[in-house]
Amino acid sequence: MEQTDLLRLVVTVLERLHVPYLVTGSIATIYYGEPRFTNDIDIVLRLPLARVAEFCRAFPPTEFCLDEQSIRDAVATHGQFNLIHPTAGLKVDFMVPADSPFERSRFGRTRRAQPAPDFHAVFAAPEDVIIKKLEYYAAGGSEKHLRDITGVLKVSGSLVDRDYVARWAAQLGLIPVWQAVLSRLGQ
Repeated sequence: MEQTDLLRLVVTVLERLHVPYLVTGSIATIYYGEPRFTNDIDIVLRLPLARVAEFCRAFPPTEFCLDEQSIRDAVATHGQFNLIHPTAGLKVDFMVPADSPFERSRFGRTRRAQPAPDFHAVFAAPEDVIIKKLEYYAAGGSEKHLRDITGVLKVSGSLVDRDYVARWAAQLGLIPVWQAVLSRLGQ
């Protein structure tokens, strides 16, 4: 199984179960920006507690590692859980967001994208991918987040609403990081 195969499988399950989701993280920055290697798939989802058992049944334990209690905990605490395909060495990081103005905005701005010729998936808008990468950089300082942001701005820059990014950067206390990214681009 390749990473695209796992993404296709997970998206198919989420759409069959009518679970709102969006693909974000490195997969989204690769889609909107420059190619790079990534070990995992990041998906934000709104999984109701009542659907956890059904979600788990969609991923047979003979093929996947998935812990139902970890999922229940993540749903209850707006945390994170993982799905692992051990044979392929692939992982999906699922994040369950809290209800916030940014999350409502992010889910309202999703884009239907075609990450491979044979399927479509719901992706976070490029601006929202940038904002989350700004947050991750501010929290941990990893240069890969800044590289991802500049890659998106170089490749998809004309599609990016920079005013939207600046407004959320101001609300989330990320203006210094956003300004550093723009300086890096010479703008």
